Amino acid sequence: MFHSVDDVSARLAGTGYLASRAVATTVFLADRLGKPLLVEGPAGVGKTELAKAVAEVAGARLVRLQCYEGVDESRALYEWNHAKQLLRISAGRDETWDEARTDIFGEEFLLPRPLLTAIRGDDPKVLLIDETDKADVEVEGLLLEVLSDFQVTVPELGTVTATRRPFVVLTSNASRELSEALRRRCLFLHIGFPDEELERAIVRLKVPDLDAALTASVVRVVGALRAMELRKVPSVAETVDWARTLLALGAGTLDETVVKDTLGVLLKHQDDVLRASAKLDLDAV
Repeated sequence: MFHSVDDVSARLAGTGYLASRAVATTVFLADRLGKPLLVEGPAGVGKTELAKAVAEVAGARLVRLQCYEGVDESRALYEWNHAKQLLRISAGRDETWDEARTDIFGEEFLLPRPLLTAIRGDDPKVLLIDETDKADVEVEGLLLEVLSDFQVTVPELGTVTATRRPFVVLTSNASRELSEALRRRCLFLHIGFPDEELERAIVRLKVPDLDAALTASVVRVVGALRAMELRKVPSVAETVDWARTLLALGAGTLDETVVKDTLGVLLKHQDDVLRASAKLDLDAV
């Protein structure tokens, strides 16, 4: 998929994703070694967007398993279309059970979910297992099985083995610790908040009409907020949203009134807004 680390950087940049050298290197190695990529970091730093960008540059279909508490095998792998099966049984009342059973457990009645979808077919795919840490521990066992051999057994149909392995990205906000067994099967990448230079470049790319001096001020203020003890510090996505907000308001500079009136774009808790309003010193940033 990629020829070099520089190729990764250039092609991801072409989709609007500016990758650090560390990100580009790890993506290149995951592709070259054929290993899943586990990406950890705070919300809003571009973990999910990385998978989308890789899919775009590869011309691959993005298959997404969104994890949450209670997600189970039927939601992750496959399930049967029970309503359609009942209709088929009703329509064939004169058949024996063995005849009906053979009919209702065919491809026509199978509902592939993300994990099965990702390993079937010869077309290129990127499998995104998003927010893996929100799934129950039992789901990790399922992921280990699938990611080890890239095959799934459907008892009624047999074993489905990938003829073309997908590029796999697992994301985690580290709300709980993932198992060592799962980590061993992956290359690990931590994406934190970007340095000031990279974040300015991201804002310039996403909000090109914003004045360069104002862009620099936006990034410095966001950096100052991240240094505070807040319940939820602003992410890169919120930096971009704030830049767009200032552009929409026609703000030419950051003064105390503009900042306080728009802090709700950056901060999502009232106690954070109050703390930032009291502590933020625009002259210092």
